Amino acid sequence: MRQFIYIATLVVGGLLSVSCHRQPAEQPETAARFLKIADRDIVTPDGEKFYIQGTNLGNWLNPEGYMFGFTKTNSPRAINDAFCQIIGPDATAEFWKKFKDSYITRADINFIASCGANTVRLPFHYKLFTDEDYMGIVAAQDGFARVDSLVEWCRDANLHLILDMHDAPGGQTGDNIDDSYGYPWLMVSRESQKKFCDIWRKIADHYKNEPVILGYELINEPVATYFDGEQDVLNTHLVEVMRQGLAAIREVDNNHIVLIGSPQWNSNFKPLEDVDFGDDNIMYTCHRYGGPATADAIHSYIAFRNKTNKPMYMGEIGHNTDQWQADFVKAMKDNDISYTFWPYKKCENSCMTAFALPDGWDEIVAFTEAPRMSYAEIRENMPDREAARRALSQLVENCKFENCTPQDSYIASLALK
Repeated sequence: MRQFIYIATLVVGGLLSVSCHRQPAEQPETAARFLKIADRDIVTPDGEKFYIQGTNLGNWLNPEGYMFGFTKTNSPRAINDAFCQIIGPDATAEFWKKFKDSYITRADINFIASCGANTVRLPFHYKLFTDEDYMGIVAAQDGFARVDSLVEWCRDANLHLILDMHDAPGGQTGDNIDDSYGYPWLMVSRESQKKFCDIWRKIADHYKNEPVILGYELINEPVATYFDGEQDVLNTHLVEVMRQGLAAIREVDNNHIVLIGSPQWNSNFKPLEDVDFGDDNIMYTCHRYGGPATADAIHSYIAFRNKTNKPMYMGEIGHNTDQWQADFVKAMKDNDISYTFWPYKKCENSCMTAFALPDGWDEIVAFTEAPRMSYAEIRENMPDREAARRALSQLVENCKFENCTPQDSYIASLALK
């Protein structure tokens, strides 16, 4: 029944907005229309407490290998390279355009709202707001057009939106999730830091008068756990990068909340314990996958929240059993930590709505797993190109909302309906 209800919505509203770099119209008393921070709470313009409950639109604007069934080929750049090797760069560019048009549409947003969510978090790649080659576009990226459409859909569905820079210039993490070169170069590169600030300033200026947007999440999961000898120094650099990003946003936008995560997968708040960002309209965000589904397991997050007297929000959690997720939702609610589960959509399961992988996809997976360091290896392991082209085309169809399957027990485990 859910699928039938929203197919009509997809036909009407699933197309990408054609407007680009559309500046929201400025309205009087804009500051009075935004969610704000009041001590440990997010509050509405009417002074009511706002508790975030929702999901993440992962894989749409920052592809991740495991959501396609890949393991070794797991970053946006690596995925793009594999597809270009199989079907060529022009066909790959066309694939990405259709993928972006299909993966998240108005129908998806309406479905999320119908489940009782009030917020979606959008992970995005910084390249969407530059002239760099990304997802089939080599100049004048479509980031603002994509987000403008999403803002419109969220407004109509009464959802709020968090903009999360998941992949920052130079790389903030040093692993596949930031599409980097294996090191958090953002922490040591002045050029990348300048680009980071310039992009956030541009985004904030564009959306400064848009109350649908809950806030801007500066950097996702900075400084991975793989740099033991340098971790303390990198964490110190991170604080300065965060200060720069916050300052860049505040040059043009004092309306929106800024969300600040912590190093080591958004789990280590010790480097931030004595940091004063000098801004009242900020909150903190943590992540957690696995472990006990209890309040004791997140006692450090709760203690940090209590010490700073700022809201704590679980931006990512999930990929577990329904019972574990239900237990952990209760633990978070009991301790006033709001949440968006990861992800909304992926192949097969462990999400709100799932799509099937097409026939012949195993051959594409095998190619992504095979050695491809030389042109000889690429040729040796190449799957049938026409079959691969058909499989990629079918994937675009399969991921459309009307062809996905809602995961009812998963949704219920998130305390949604």
